[in-house]
Amino acid sequence: MKILLTGVSGQLGGALLPHLQGRGDVITATRADMDLTVPGSVTEYLSTVQPDVIINPAAWTAVDDAEDDVDGAMAANAESPARMAEWAAESGAALVHYSTDYVFDGRKGAEYVETDTTGPLNVYGRSKLEGEQAVLRSGARHVVLRSSWIYAPTGKNFVLTMLRLARQGRDLSVVDDQVGSPTSAASLARATIAALDADLPAQQAPGGNLYHCVDRGAVSWYTFAGMVFDQAIELGLLDKRPGLAPTDSAGFPQKATRPAYSPLDNTRFEQASGLVMPRLQASLSACLKELKELEQQ
Repeated sequence: MKILLTGVSGQLGGALLPHLQGRGDVITATRADMDLTVPGSVTEYLSTVQPDVIINPAAWTAVDDAEDDVDGAMAANAESPARMAEWAAESGAALVHYSTDYVFDGRKGAEYVETDTTGPLNVYGRSKLEGEQAVLRSGARHVVLRSSWIYAPTGKNFVLTMLRLARQGRDLSVVDDQVGSPTSAASLARATIAALDADLPAQQAPGGNLYHCVDRGAVSWYTFAGMVFDQAIELGLLDKRPGLAPTDSAGFPQKATRPAYSPLDNTRFEQASGLVMPRLQASLSACLKELKELEQQ
């Protein structure tokens, strides 16, 4: 079996690669191979490689930058996944694709389920919604996993940013009126393998094979920052807790509006895959322990 993995230099792609080794002939596509901002390159590359399974964590993830480059974000997050799905449908390949909590407007006030009405507030969310819809209606064997607030011990993410600023001795103000489900790339990678082992791409679920897949729990960015600092101190990654104050979104202006409350409900995924997602505290601890091992090397 030939498995194509995109975005291998990213957080999720890097977490997925070790799990895929030994499951088939794994091909890692770089941007030089297949540039998602140039959708035509997707079809060309897939036709050359001829994979049996496509796993696509690659995406335009710069939420604020998407407001300034709508065409680029739409090409990467909507048009290119549509090309992958079209090719998969024609060739019989399976496609695993990823989406985001930002497809919702955050006004529900409770955990979102897969059948809830979408309403993205920004270009990034709109582009990801169009991409997942293209996959769902493509006729390909597919699974779409919606996740949120991804972090890892490498790359650019909230956890590493908070640690870097804390180590600089800075007092911090962090947004307290945006609540979501922080999810480690490691958790999502394991969930992807569980989805493949359960053969979810071959299922014919009502409304398509769309699943929410996040670490269990809901916190604000402010609360999550406090968790990062407390666990980092326990592990010796920080000497002391920095000053930390809550602020609202108005006090931290950004180009793209974020949903205020966008935790996701995992029930459908857990029932279909047989995998119970971990609590976010446990996933954060595992990430920080891995970070400590990397820093000690």
